[in-house]
Amino acid sequence: MKKLFNSATRGGGHNLSSAQAFTLAEVLVTLGIIGVVSAMTVPTLMQNHQRKTYVTQLHKVYNELSQAAMRFQADNNAVNLKEAGINSQAGLDNFIKTSFKIVQDCGADSTPCFAPNSEYRKISGVAAEGTGLVGFVTLASGVSLGYRYDAGVHVATIDVDINGKKGPNIAGRDLFVLYLYNNAMIDDADDVNIAPLTKDQREALYKAKCASSSNNQWTGCFGKILNDNWEMTY
Repeated sequence: MKKLFNSATRGGGHNLSSAQAFTLAEVLVTLGIIGVVSAMTVPTLMQNHQRKTYVTQLHKVYNELSQAAMRFQADNNAVNLKEAGINSQAGLDNFIKTSFKIVQDCGADSTPCFAPNSEYRKISGVAAEGTGLVGFVTLASGVSLGYRYDAGVHVATIDVDINGKKGPNIAGRDLFVLYLYNNAMIDDADDVNIAPLTKDQREALYKAKCASSSNNQWTGCFGKILNDNWEMTY
């Protein structure tokens, strides 16, 4: 009787004597290549993930603030926010403190709701200029707000540190300045035009202030994110 398999081909018909193994040198070269590729790509992936996290947190604050403004206007049967009661610093203070769950009220002092002013920087590395705010609070979500009443087309300047006093404390990363307009819309800074601003107006602000290393003003970061459909492309 013929044997169906010979001794050299047991285990599925493969010739065991022909199997090849990687040499130590080949394994080390492969690991080295993997290490180099990882070193090149992992930091970029981490940065992209962090940018998405910042934008997600900012978008949440934007939505909450926008909804609160529209609700405040509707609850007071008003056609705009000034008519609803945001027509003074006291009125703005009332809006903030009745619209959000506040866990810390720092009054007119930015700390400890925010990190010390000296710790804040722009993306370029220069110090970030203060925006003359007069009220500071930390919300239950961990977000810190600084605010002041404005008598122009926007009724409030609002600084938002999306993770409170924690780092990196960089304008355009975890720190943004938003402007609440009389029509209950939120946009970047403009002293003449009512929101929404045009893409060109936002881009001009971004280039002149947020992205500039020649001054320490940092408006325009938020408008750039609006222009780029809630992506941090800078």
